[in-house]
Amino acid sequence: MRPVRIIVFAKAPVAGQVKTRLIPALGAQGAANLARAMLTRTLAAALAARVGRVELCASPAIDASSWAGFVVDAQVAMTGQGEGNLGHRMSRAAQRSLARGELPILIGTDCVEMSPELLAEAAAQLAAHDLVLYPAHDGGYALLGLTRFDARLFEDIAWSTASVAGTTLARAREIGLRVWTGRRLHDVDRTEDLHHLPIALRTEIALRTEN
Repeated sequence: MRPVRIIVFAKAPVAGQVKTRLIPALGAQGAANLARAMLTRTLAAALAARVGRVELCASPAIDASSWAGFVVDAQVAMTGQGEGNLGHRMSRAAQRSLARGELPILIGTDCVEMSPELLAEAAAQLAAHDLVLYPAHDGGYALLGLTRFDARLFEDIAWSTASVAGTTLARAREIGLRVWTGRRLHDVDRTEDLHHLPIALRTEIALRTEN
């Protein structure tokens, strides 16, 4: 099996610019603290999975001042997301990885169930399937893994809507890809999602907000 590369998509955790739908509940700084904590947690899970290289695909580029103070493990490769909508940015990252002979696993930082075990399961399924997808309860997806590229998986998708996972899976089957779908996961994007956060993470955010 070709090596796997876990590509983590993340925005710089700047107050007022991330997790904006959570600002009414957490405040701008609290929402940014949550984004930072979930990014740190996701990168740690990706490294602990030990299935391949880990890449932080950042917006803006990691050398921008908005990333000042965020320390990234030396094992993590760093790239910029570049311009365009989410589909354009994910498409470029997937193509880069496949061109290197690696199988991309694309994830964000919003999923509370993201873990080394889940990532290892996704990597194992790529040995027998062309596309691996873990849907989210909001209709999007928390993870997408590929063994071959087709632009239709990223084009004309109504991003940030409840149709994303369904449209992607339908496209994959139209293309003739062998598809494996994992269990449905929870993203934390809205106030009503906050109860899915682990207690330890809720406590960490509360402490950071107070400080």
